[in-house]
Amino acid sequence: MSEFFKNIPQIKFEGKDSKNPWAFKYYNPELTIMGKKMSEHLPFAMAWWHNLGANGVDMFGSGTADKSFGQTPGTMEHAKAKVDAGIEFMKKLGIKYYCWHDVDLVPEDPNDINVTNKRLDEISDYILEKTKGTDIKCLWGTANMFGNPRFMNGAGSTNSADVYCFAAAQVKKALEITVKLGGRGYVFWGGREGYETLLNTDVKLEQENIANLMHMAVDYGRSIGFKGDFYIEPKPKEPMSHQYDFDAATAIGFLRQYGLDKDFKMNIEANHASLANHTFQHELCISRINGMLGSVDANQGNPILGWDTDNFPWNVYDATLAMYEVLKAGGLTGGFNFDSKNRRPSNTFEDMFHAYIMGMDTFALGLIKAAEIIEDGRIDGFIKEKYSSFESGIGKKIRDKQTTLEELAARAAEMKKPSDPGSGREEYLEGVVNNILFRG
Repeated sequence: MSEFFKNIPQIKFEGKDSKNPWAFKYYNPELTIMGKKMSEHLPFAMAWWHNLGANGVDMFGSGTADKSFGQTPGTMEHAKAKVDAGIEFMKKLGIKYYCWHDVDLVPEDPNDINVTNKRLDEISDYILEKTKGTDIKCLWGTANMFGNPRFMNGAGSTNSADVYCFAAAQVKKALEITVKLGGRGYVFWGGREGYETLLNTDVKLEQENIANLMHMAVDYGRSIGFKGDFYIEPKPKEPMSHQYDFDAATAIGFLRQYGLDKDFKMNIEANHASLANHTFQHELCISRINGMLGSVDANQGNPILGWDTDNFPWNVYDATLAMYEVLKAGGLTGGFNFDSKNRRPSNTFEDMFHAYIMGMDTFALGLIKAAEIIEDGRIDGFIKEKYSSFESGIGKKIRDKQTTLEELAARAAEMKKPSDPGSGREEYLEGVVNNILFRG
């Protein structure tokens, strides 16, 4: 195996005072926080599509980065070169997981799905061969059911029964490869599961067909030994104007409506949360309190742009509040996949490493500070006190469902008016976070 990143050393932890560009400042995999090693709290994963495939192309210009890795794109030789480069990349960063779409791994044959499936068999054999004896594993796999022109009207939500069959075939094969590679999860991202106008859309039929596809995926996955979680990755728009998995609450409601909630959890992406006009923390919290926080796509959006920019995460404040939710949930069943891409002018191999170092350090610092917030106790203590009226008396009866509308109305009539509910102390609490974030 040739070395692709010859000028880049093994990335190690040196501490916050280090100015070495090839060192972690905060990500110390052996550091114990709240009873677990940092590496256990933060199972980082490489995104096959962005890291090994994205070359900086956008709607205004051609690619700026060379991701050929010495081979001709669109060939199996290139697919294998990406495996070699990806493994070297992960080893140098100490990353133990990777995520993929089927068409990230191999070039899709335009005329015969059987050819594509044979290529997937070949490349998955190659991945197993090249990762043998390492601790590198698959975090999750998925099928790209949005890129091919056949999915112009959706995949599970398509109007064509023939296209639906191809969607099912891709899911089947992607599940087989996920199991073969030991994946911990399988993701559904409904990139074209939605609509542009209701003038030509039967929403009920489309949603029922999506649910049916997911049920068949669960049944087949369990039959071939898949024991992990299935995930839905919410996104409100792009490429469709109205996507059915708008946000975590919408997706959770969908899963419960169609009896899928025992097998599915959420894969929350930070940039998708902002597109839904939510915060990253909000989407994680809604998933957590519903027992459905599964995995994370670690990135962030550009706040002055209104589309999915997939920046590498550098906002420590957001990462801290995100890790606060993850710690409250007891961790993830999946991991932290960097569904992030270098900016178009950052077009060198060195930039790929700088981006991951920065992203891993961002979440490592977020973990450290989130643990400090919990151990500090002021935030949790305030919240407990804020709702203390529900711990005794009539409040406890409300929580225990031991009262009636009549009793509550009678109490209101007796009081005539309630006392002031008390200040929310928002600015004080934000100051507490700042105090913890910037100390030590």
